[in-house]
Amino acid sequence: MNDRNAAIGRRAALAGIGASAIAMPAIVRAQAPWPNRPVKLVVPYAPGGASDTMARPWADKLTQAYGQPFVIDNRGGAAGTIGAEAVAKATPDGYTFLFSPNSIFSVVPQLRKVGYDPKKDFAPVGRVGDLHCGFVIRPEIGPSTIKETVEYAKKNPGKLAYGSSGLGTSAQLRVEMFKLRAGVDILHVPYRGSADAMNDLLAGQVQMMNEIIVLPHVKAGKLKLLCINHEKRNPDFPDIPTLTEQGYPDSDVPIWYSMQAPAATPKEVIATFNRKMVEIAQTEDMIRRLREVSVICPPQTPEEITAFLEKDFAANGKLIREANVKLD
Repeated sequence: MNDRNAAIGRRAALAGIGASAIAMPAIVRAQAPWPNRPVKLVVPYAPGGASDTMARPWADKLTQAYGQPFVIDNRGGAAGTIGAEAVAKATPDGYTFLFSPNSIFSVVPQLRKVGYDPKKDFAPVGRVGDLHCGFVIRPEIGPSTIKETVEYAKKNPGKLAYGSSGLGTSAQLRVEMFKLRAGVDILHVPYRGSADAMNDLLAGQVQMMNEIIVLPHVKAGKLKLLCINHEKRNPDFPDIPTLTEQGYPDSDVPIWYSMQAPAATPKEVIATFNRKMVEIAQTEDMIRRLREVSVICPPQTPEEITAFLEKDFAANGKLIREANVKLD
């Protein structure tokens, strides 16, 4: 009897060892540091636009830093809200993030119903850049400054057409602010993305635009840069004054980008990710790569982004009401 019990005990022990051996890889995987597999960065616009242009260097640097692929997933449409809603509803496991301009959170939701709550469905991770650009115009139109553009627009109401990356974008609000403050009539023409708008600008279908992807064409002499919508001049265009310097203070309408996660994403993942992003943003190579696309990146904590977004929401809401901005 004792021999039989001993044999049963040995078999049970061996079975236990086998089960432990099978379970160990799963335990190791569960305890592996984040990220231990590819990470998706959802860009809510089509390839080739400002958002995509900014996301590329970040995806490269994060892939290098973590040794895991950070893959860009372009999901354009509905002023960026399709991609935003996809991230809001994604599994909050630290492997899906939204790489997005502020308009997703502070403009579009104030103009129409969206499939997400901009203040509750996301958790800020890090600031990824501000557009350091301004209004451009086709050279044959004539104006070389904001003052001359205002004079032209008043003499030719409705003749100037401005292309933007879509309805409800901060690029649209920039021209709405300009129209409001200067008292001019400029036609707003929305596109599915800034790349499409730029193509029509270069073809002469529209005459004005205000996004970073047009600046290489300024350097090539195909377009004129009228101002910089920022508190500081762009170092690549030191002779171009800011909008404030040209008589329109508090009229810039910032276009800034952040990395956002689904709301229930683990806080330790967000904290780890934020520290790495701040570290990357301060390296000379990243500063150089962002400057090449006319972007500057002020590092921020998730808490600072939340506070900044609250102010941005209020400021954009005020402009929407004053300029009577509609999605039509």
